[in-house]
Amino acid sequence: MDLWYSDYHVDDVRLSINVEREIYSHQTEFQHIAILDSKEFGRILTLDGELISTEKDEFFYSEMMVHVPMAVRPKIKKVLVIGGCDGGILKELCKYPTIEQIDVVELDAQVVQICQQFFPPAGQAFQDERVQLSIQDALKFMRRKEDEYDLIIVDSANPFGVNESLFTREFYGSCYNALKPQGVLISQHANAFYAEDEEAFNHIRKRLTSVFENNYVYMASIPTYAAGYLLFGYSCKSGHPLLDLQKEVWESLAIPTQFYNVALHQGAFALPNYIKELL
Repeated sequence: MDLWYSDYHVDDVRLSINVEREIYSHQTEFQHIAILDSKEFGRILTLDGELISTEKDEFFYSEMMVHVPMAVRPKIKKVLVIGGCDGGILKELCKYPTIEQIDVVELDAQVVQICQQFFPPAGQAFQDERVQLSIQDALKFMRRKEDEYDLIIVDSANPFGVNESLFTREFYGSCYNALKPQGVLISQHANAFYAEDEEAFNHIRKRLTSVFENNYVYMASIPTYAAGYLLFGYSCKSGHPLLDLQKEVWESLAIPTQFYNVALHQGAFALPNYIKELL
């Protein structure tokens, strides 16, 4: 039987992947989880039918979320990850022996358990002794934090539906308060290519810029994502992701990567004109 999974980028555009079988399917309190197996992309994680990650290109995304801020602030010690259920972000953070604590806040306990089962070695990063997992609403968790983290990574798909509270001015204000003076917030910014993604991009930017003094946008190609790329936000109270890049320090750490390097870091902040016009 010829089986295909389709991820709708917009109503009239979809990415279709030939799959060999559905490994797992379950409806949790919050969302529907499915794990698919494909010849080309390996295992695929979908939530409510939306493609979240694949074994083949997960590292594009995770490395650009983690190593960009770590190359600017290589002495980061305490990190907060919002979301990150598949363990890809954790896998990259755990490569740094200088990081002392990684707090992870995820709403759905079952999706974390399933990812640990079906996506090793990324899922195994949850077993690192520095990782502290909290199953709760991230907005409530953040309200209690002040001047605590060197880095916050918001690994959440879009500003609508179950994740909507993670893209509000209140949430970004809580992130600001939770960061130390040299702290950095990394967040998704959609792609700004399709109309609905441009709307999401503007939604996020408007709220971030009302809270943080310094906001920068960078991009990375991700084969299975809408438009083939994703925009990320680098927000901070002070500093600059290029002027403060610690090239020699980061390279001396010899962190193994498949996608990220410092030359790519510098190029990632060079944006196409149609995106620059939105800033």
